[in-house]
Amino acid sequence: MIWMGNFSLNEISLIIFNIISYLLILLLPKRLNNEVTCISLLLGLATGMLFDFTLGGGILDFYRQNDTNHYELFDLFYYSLFAPFGYLFMYFYNLLHINKLTFIFYITFWAFFGIAMQWIFTLLHILTYQHNYKLTYSFPIFLLTQTLTGIFYVFITKKDSKAQPNTNS
Repeated sequence: MIWMGNFSLNEISLIIFNIISYLLILLLPKRLNNEVTCISLLLGLATGMLFDFTLGGGILDFYRQNDTNHYELFDLFYYSLFAPFGYLFMYFYNLLHINKLTFIFYITFWAFFGIAMQWIFTLLHILTYQHNYKLTYSFPIFLLTQTLTGIFYVFITKKDSKAQPNTNS
């Protein structure tokens, strides 16, 4: 692991994105219980890193993060952005009261949001595609991961609501 490549626009951008993302989590009114908050942060981190290590590195190596194809300190700043996205996905799912009718629109919005963020990351040279990888290839991956995350959120919140005592007696 390289401690640091060139300190340039991509590293500065990652610092700014992290500050904004984590401030947003801290400043938004609390809507999710502690367990769901923890799960959302961990799920965002794990899902993002799984696909990033699969597509961005290893055998496929379709893109590189930051300055080199080797891991460096600021890759951790890049990976730490996955956690807030997991949290915000579940936060707004709860806030907007997503149901069976609005689920597909919500998932599609987040898939386009993911594509937009990847596009911004390519403009800032945080991500650089290689081996003929194109941004549009990420869209079905976002659709899949967001759909599974939405289904998982419904599953864990239904379990949580069943565990609550019924006060309507």
